[in-house]
Amino acid sequence: MSRKIRIGLIYGGKSGEHDVSLQTALAVMKAVDFQKYEITPFYISKKGEWQSGPALGAPAASVEELTFQAGKALEAPSGSALAPLFSAVQLKGDVSISAADEAAEAPGIDVVVPLLHGTFGEDGTIQGLLEMANIPYVGAGVLASAVGMDKVMMKKVFAQEGLPQCVFRHFTRHEWEKNRAYHLMELETAVGYPCFVKPANLGSSVGISKARNQEELIAAVQFAFQYDRKVIVEENIDAREIEVAVLGNDEPLASVAGEIVSSNEFYDYKAKYKDGKSVMVIPAEIPSDAAEEIRNLAIRAFLALDGSGLSRVDFFYGKTDGKIYINEINTMPGFTPFSMYPLLWQETGKPYTELLDDLIRLAMERHAAKQQIQYSFDAE
Repeated sequence: MSRKIRIGLIYGGKSGEHDVSLQTALAVMKAVDFQKYEITPFYISKKGEWQSGPALGAPAASVEELTFQAGKALEAPSGSALAPLFSAVQLKGDVSISAADEAAEAPGIDVVVPLLHGTFGEDGTIQGLLEMANIPYVGAGVLASAVGMDKVMMKKVFAQEGLPQCVFRHFTRHEWEKNRAYHLMELETAVGYPCFVKPANLGSSVGISKARNQEELIAAVQFAFQYDRKVIVEENIDAREIEVAVLGNDEPLASVAGEIVSSNEFYDYKAKYKDGKSVMVIPAEIPSDAAEEIRNLAIRAFLALDGSGLSRVDFFYGKTDGKIYINEINTMPGFTPFSMYPLLWQETGKPYTELLDDLIRLAMERHAAKQQIQYSFDAE
């Protein structure tokens, strides 16, 4: 008889997407089969403080309970809440989605699901911590996470891969302050108006502005610098926003394509999370050959970053000319049952609970493959 697979669920975090992470964690808990898994919660406050508690036998009832503020506070263990992670895992590749080693009854974690969005979550930092602790985890590794978070580095990788993109320019705060006139001239010549100004390292469309003239451009750059030391400016494309979900490791699969119809002029934080008026059209109503090309480009982008587990890849589809441009890749997309990523897979024929099973299996397979490499090296 097999034992339950032990999941460490990490959520919250120091980024501006803390609340989004809580909603994702609550959704995952409610979808998990507690006959198959047990969950140990690891909550990170907005100040970066860790809390953890014993394994749960049922999902949390609310977001408030997830943050341990509803009379169910879980005290951090002596030393660090990370102690259960660092000491728990002795995985040798013998735990699978279908069976676990019943003899290994020592308390611990078999796999971590880091449901952290934005900085300190999907930028390679938590992934590096888990790599050092030798703990299997769901999602992209350190490199793919870091590159996927940095829009400038991401676009440079896409350019090397030959993926079609819109025109963009980038600079640091130091470069902007040292020679603002040059950068303004370069932006107006190469990118033009209107254009979009974004912090290079941030998710959920935080800090993004649309600039229609030089005055708005300067204000938008200063606004973006409030969130990051590096800014990227992109040309405006009169296009529809198409998204594809990717799932897998070395041989990833792409879902059907979906379309975001924004309630605002562009798909900003308010349109994503606050007004509730944006519409997701799945599958996207575009020609079948365009949808197939977008799916192929999504897989190429995923492999170019050495992705693993999951990613959502976003595209622009020209309204008049039908041209396709890759916009970005998100290595830890929103994962509530109402988020685009699971909805795309649901339309493709993979329900939410099955998707969770696949992600946990992929995390264990990836970890086991890395362990084999290490063992081979040690043997030499």
